[in-house]
Amino acid sequence: MGLEKLHPFDAGKWGKVINFLKEEKLIGDDLIVQAREATDEDLLVVHTRRYLNKLKWSFVVATITEIPPVLFLPNFLVQRKVLKPLRTQTGGTIMAGKLAVDRGWAINVGGGFHHCSSDKGGGFCAYADITLAIKFLFERVPGVSKATIIDLDAHQGNGHERDFMDDQKVYIMDVYNRYIYPGDGFAKPILCLFSNTETFLGAIKRKVELEWGTEDTEYLQKVHTHVEGALNELKPDIIVYNAGTDILDGDPLGGLAISPQGIVKRDEVVFKAARSRRIPILMVTSGGYQKRTARIIADSILNLHNLGLIDKELVASEAENSKVEKMIRDSVTDLTNLSL
Repeated sequence: MGLEKLHPFDAGKWGKVINFLKEEKLIGDDLIVQAREATDEDLLVVHTRRYLNKLKWSFVVATITEIPPVLFLPNFLVQRKVLKPLRTQTGGTIMAGKLAVDRGWAINVGGGFHHCSSDKGGGFCAYADITLAIKFLFERVPGVSKATIIDLDAHQGNGHERDFMDDQKVYIMDVYNRYIYPGDGFAKPILCLFSNTETFLGAIKRKVELEWGTEDTEYLQKVHTHVEGALNELKPDIIVYNAGTDILDGDPLGGLAISPQGIVKRDEVVFKAARSRRIPILMVTSGGYQKRTARIIADSILNLHNLGLIDKELVASEAENSKVEKMIRDSVTDLTNLSL
């Protein structure tokens, strides 16, 4: 409807990534797991009914997406044109979590809505897909009881951090520009003194705050050091990797100065750390506000494939896809009953 022209996000990014991978003969139409739209029952596993009801008001969605004209649209159009694609990406992250556990890795070309928590959206994020994927795995997949979130988007991932504030089963590493949105101090670790013992409280277990204009050499050194440190400190059953490309030099919102080659290398560092330890990894693409980010994401996936960090057999069979969908449907029934 032309609304995408009013927003810094490239609404065609995800389709472009797929098209680039098709051009490189890495995938075809028959080798893609189609994401299924998350239903209200799915979303209620994490989100409150009150929050989902708020999304039925166009002005709330306009505020979350930061597109003021959405305020004047009938909500049925907002649901269809704005929120349904986001719900489909959210369903994709949930499905990819199960596929990652089964196959060792999975990439949702969308998702990574890391500013949304169970009861509050913001920063273009309306659904908490990272929290949802982890909750589904904890409750429904045997042997998955610990998760590590590696958030390398340029912005602090305050949504999942608020959701897992008191959850010792989830280890969060966050590397971000300290000066930009959201600046959520509540989710950051703070030093407290209990009985003469210093203790850090907060959701982020490993916080790395960056300066304006941080470049490749410093950035990659910090990513490598802290990814290794995080995974040595706690070996999780699943890694959720939020691979935002808004760290790219020239991004209007990220404020960092990482090259395209630096982004490709960053993803390689994370996948090598996960695969060498045989930890399943789920990657989501999150933020990135330049037209060229789609090409960089595709190049990174091609590099992971060329290095053998993702398998040649790229996707699940139809039968396996059906099993994933059944797991999600069964999860929803059980978890919704528990939450009620």
